[in-house]
Amino acid sequence: MEPLSFKTIFKKKNSPKMWIIMDAKNQNLGRFSSEVASKIRGKHKSNFSPHLDCGDHVIVINSKKIKLSGKKWNHKKYIRHTGFPGGKKIISVKNLFNQDSRKLIYKAVKGMLPKNRLGRKIIKNLHVYHEDQHKHQSQNPIQNIIIKT
Repeated sequence: MEPLSFKTIFKKKNSPKMWIIMDAKNQNLGRFSSEVASKIRGKHKSNFSPHLDCGDHVIVINSKKIKLSGKKWNHKKYIRHTGFPGGKKIISVKNLFNQDSRKLIYKAVKGMLPKNRLGRKIIKNLHVYHEDQHKHQSQNPIQNIIIKT
């Protein structure tokens, strides 16, 4: 066997990115966020490379109409620390949703991406809007269909 035939071929860095619209209306937060994270990461493409940003831009609309299952509206909390003594900050999902419903989807998707500089680069491809109007009409986005099972 020729040892040169075993070389792995990687995708080039400069591939065109598509713009996809995903509607969050009546979708469960976790299942919807995992679908968005997969599209942003590029795992749905045949030329996926884990070390490159090969995903698409995703526009999420209707973030005010997202759903949570069970008692998560009352019991789920997001915890962070400022770094100072006694700096523990706790916010419930209901309060975060009332402040800005876009942050709820943003936090869920960001938690599903790699925790490194690639993840910080990939999250910039997520665009979340409260209603069904967005400012990316000139990119000619395509509608993505999510089938609920």
